[in-house]
Amino acid sequence: MLELKEKLLSSYIAFEESVDLTDSFHKIRTDALKVFEKKGFPTKKDESWKYTSLNSIVKEDYALFPKSEKTIELRQVKKYFLYDTDTYKVIFIDGVYSPFLSDTTHDGLDVCLMSSALSKPKYRDLIKNYFNKSVPKEDSLSALNTSYALEGAFIYVPKNVFAEKPIELIHFASGNEKSLWLQPRNLIVIDKGAEVEILERHQSLKEHPVVTNSVTELYAQENSKVDYYKLQNDLISSSLVDNTYIVQQKNSFVSLHTFSLGGKLIRNNLNYFQKGENITSVLKGITILSGNEHVDHSTLVHHEKPNCESHQDYKGVFSEESEGVFNGKIIVNKNAQKINAFQQNNNILLDDKSTVNTKPQLEIFADDVKCSHGCTVGQLDKEALFYLRSRGIPKKEAKGLLTYAFANNVLESVKLPSLKKRINKQIANKLGVNLGFEL
Repeated sequence: MLELKEKLLSSYIAFEESVDLTDSFHKIRTDALKVFEKKGFPTKKDESWKYTSLNSIVKEDYALFPKSEKTIELRQVKKYFLYDTDTYKVIFIDGVYSPFLSDTTHDGLDVCLMSSALSKPKYRDLIKNYFNKSVPKEDSLSALNTSYALEGAFIYVPKNVFAEKPIELIHFASGNEKSLWLQPRNLIVIDKGAEVEILERHQSLKEHPVVTNSVTELYAQENSKVDYYKLQNDLISSSLVDNTYIVQQKNSFVSLHTFSLGGKLIRNNLNYFQKGENITSVLKGITILSGNEHVDHSTLVHHEKPNCESHQDYKGVFSEESEGVFNGKIIVNKNAQKINAFQQNNNILLDDKSTVNTKPQLEIFADDVKCSHGCTVGQLDKEALFYLRSRGIPKKEAKGLLTYAFANNVLESVKLPSLKKRINKQIANKLGVNLGFEL
């Protein structure tokens, strides 16, 4: 069996047979492949991967290109959609677009396939202006994704357009392959004054080894507003490396909520680049893990201009032998005065064998700023637990209520009612309790 790195490099020849070798994007892909060939997979020797090892997921012999398209009926996956909300949908099965499950549009805004957009001159020039412009050239996993970039979602919301329906991006792994390696690529451009809500999900339907190495680039132009939600609640056989790069222009607002509720290994690389003044960036997350599950949140907010804000609030609850990592960095440039940056990571360990490594970081080169950061790792308040039990609430339910209260301030900022209701139920399921109320 070939080592996974060698397989990915050698399989690129087969990939080239499906693309136009004369277009400008092909050079971007081949240059990216050279980066991955040089650097390979990150290891714990890399400072940013110190607490997360990929060894357990790079040993499989993954299928890189599905042998056949798997048909999935709506009834099989309806529960994974926001079925009580009318949405646009871009749905993939084993990396292949599913027109039957999708609901795309070019009416007022564009919600479609990357490959479809690349085939049309109208979108090709737009994509050329943005594609791969925010991705660090030396990031090996992002480079690997770029080298195989062909399919994913393309979203363009024109100037001053309000997207009346949320957009769902869902990638299903059917279980048709013994093991599967997926590399979706999403490009999202929100023009001046436009607004949109987006939900992204990666979901396995059967327990088999699946790794998704995803890259999303999001560009928020002046006065735009974006609410982005990532729901990560997969099977224990599935792993996800999510690389998200967000570029904001002046007066824009982008919030991103990450709900990590299940999966073998989850690594969230979330990067914000503030390119103008009066920008607001919001990063929030709830993590609830058990068993041997592992999550690693690696965040970066780069304040490049003055008079901006960023708010990070991540809550983690870990039981059994689960592991959590939070590595958050704020960079404030020398000329970026009047910055208000907040970063907080709070964690609860429910069992002795669960662990958390947290490292909030500030790199401040300006002198007129208001920046704060902090982290906590502890257990449930014993006095509060005793109080609830003294009122007749069983221990398990009392723990659930306290844990719910711990994470509630993150849930409060979710603006999609149907999504808030769903996450509330999923948290209750993870905690094994009936909270007795809904949001």
